[in-house]
Amino acid sequence: MKFSIIIPTFNEAANIHACLSALQVLRNDAELIVVDGGSSDNTRAIAANLADHILIAPQGRAHQMNHGAGHAQGDLLLFLHADTFLPDNALALIARNIDENHQWGRFDIQLQGGHFMLKVIAWLMNWRSRLTGIATGDQAIFVTREAFAAAGHYPDIALMEDIALCKKLKAISPPICLKAKVTSSGRRWEQFGVYKTILLMWSLRLRYWCGSSPQTLASLYRGGKFWQR
Repeated sequence: MKFSIIIPTFNEAANIHACLSALQVLRNDAELIVVDGGSSDNTRAIAANLADHILIAPQGRAHQMNHGAGHAQGDLLLFLHADTFLPDNALALIARNIDENHQWGRFDIQLQGGHFMLKVIAWLMNWRSRLTGIATGDQAIFVTREAFAAAGHYPDIALMEDIALCKKLKAISPPICLKAKVTSSGRRWEQFGVYKTILLMWSLRLRYWCGSSPQTLASLYRGGKFWQR
């Protein structure tokens, strides 16, 4: 099974070298595709010798990931954030569990950072995902090329694209919920305050389910705010 690991970036110079360096051992089994959304730093220059393809697409995580998937040669697509690291033997775990009845899935997650609540947040994220069958992009969603096409790709929305994709994929097959953990940065939680961000994320999810515009929610998410003035 050939994998394509697709990494959307925007001004990720501080993270992309570590991200791609950790993936070098997988290059016999996976192609590495970086899709940059027009970074103003040297993200692309840093990634140039560490990835198989450096693509440029209009900024927007959903659009960038779809663009990368359109250029991918793999049988299975794995979408990875630039501040997230895969567990050991990640590809073998996926290959062992994927089949015609289980065509997509995600990993459990652990969050890096000094605040004790990050462990609680990660635990809640993992169990919420198991109960609902919905994954977040931080959990490194993987999917067969056929199922991704059948789901119509990521919807080109400004936020909650991972939730929207998972809802479509659930109609195709149940998810594989791997217990092996990806390690993701807790920088956003600590930047805006852990408790405030918990409330903000639940607020954004609730408003999404109630029909709020993803564009509006994305603006609030970027600013760490509950309301626009």
